[in-house]
Amino acid sequence: MSELTHFDILVVGGGMVGSALALGLSRQGWNVGLVEGSDRKTLLQEPAPASDVDGFDPRVSAISVASQHLLQQLDVWSNITAGRHCPYQTMTVWDGDGTGRIQFEAAELRAPALGTIIENRRIVRALFTALADSNVELIDGVKVTGWWQDRNTRGIRLEDDRMLAAQLVVAADGAHSRLRQWVGLPTREWDYDQQAIVCTVRTAQSHRFTAWQRFSPTGPLAFLPLLTESGDEHFCSIVWSQDTEEARRLMALDDDAFRAELENAIERELGSVEVVSRRYAFPLRQRHAKDYIATGFALMGDAAHTIHPLAGQGANLGYGDVRALLDELLRARKAGIDPDNDLVLARYQRRRKGENLTMMAAMEGFKQLFGRDELSVRWLRNTGMRWLNQLGPIKNRIAAEAMGLDA
Repeated sequence: MSELTHFDILVVGGGMVGSALALGLSRQGWNVGLVEGSDRKTLLQEPAPASDVDGFDPRVSAISVASQHLLQQLDVWSNITAGRHCPYQTMTVWDGDGTGRIQFEAAELRAPALGTIIENRRIVRALFTALADSNVELIDGVKVTGWWQDRNTRGIRLEDDRMLAAQLVVAADGAHSRLRQWVGLPTREWDYDQQAIVCTVRTAQSHRFTAWQRFSPTGPLAFLPLLTESGDEHFCSIVWSQDTEEARRLMALDDDAFRAELENAIERELGSVEVVSRRYAFPLRQRHAKDYIATGFALMGDAAHTIHPLAGQGANLGYGDVRALLDELLRARKAGIDPDNDLVLARYQRRRKGENLTMMAAMEGFKQLFGRDELSVRWLRNTGMRWLNQLGPIKNRIAAEAMGLDA
């Protein structure tokens, strides 16, 4: 057997969630290793300035205020926002088959923004820049090929035959987590029979620092505001979730036809769609691990749960996991308790499982509500949206909880 390299905690997966966890753990004084399949030079590369739709990363996240607070505590937020990002002050949601419309305003919540749209690669770059100055041992550019454990320790095998051991292994290796499968933590999952189309567009009118979302029976369409370095307000990232057959039809269109479909779908709220970038489509599947923990092992982020993108909460749920595990492990360290302690991990699971399931159930309810076309259901949801839009305190409380403004 190859010589073992030992850590207190080993994090597998250096995306937005795993790299944030590793950085936070190192600040607490743990001996941390982070395994990431991509090369660090690629992750640290400064994105080129965006002057057109192809300059933006098609993968963006709507970072809530609660997630912003976490990134500020990790001292990476100022690095993230030194580059292009777009805080949004308004969120407008409406039913494409009715008259129901609801609008959330940051000003009503006495907040500077409801959240911030940021390209994923910019978040990862800021985290890896901080990791380079931390005590985290980064093992990059290599794949994980196996899992092993004995009575007192456990670890992973890498494709170059290195063996890494730790008291606690945290899997942040994505929705198709191999570690989750090797450890034997089953999931409940189902296919939405939808695909999400993502791309960047330029519109004739300014987005007005507003996140727009229109619901239709075949799925929701979101226009998320972007800003160039020069402050151009005419770019948006779109996420268009549609039933699989409809998504395939849309993907097969040429750019001119697709732009026309987009204009109709968003009801020309931003005028004409002038330019569209390359489009990507990926299938939507909801997934939730029955347990987040095993002996000396924990799941986090998409490895533990994936959610429909209609509310843009995927990254924020992952950062909620990071906050909870950091809290529990800091408490353990102060008490002289090992990181693989069963009670420590059980508290992490208890804190996160209920909250994640609640959000997943809410998103499933929204999807079902807006996916039904019966006249009575359309009347109910449109009446409900108009009624809620008039109830400021209740509406603002919902917005505050969703965006983490009171966290």
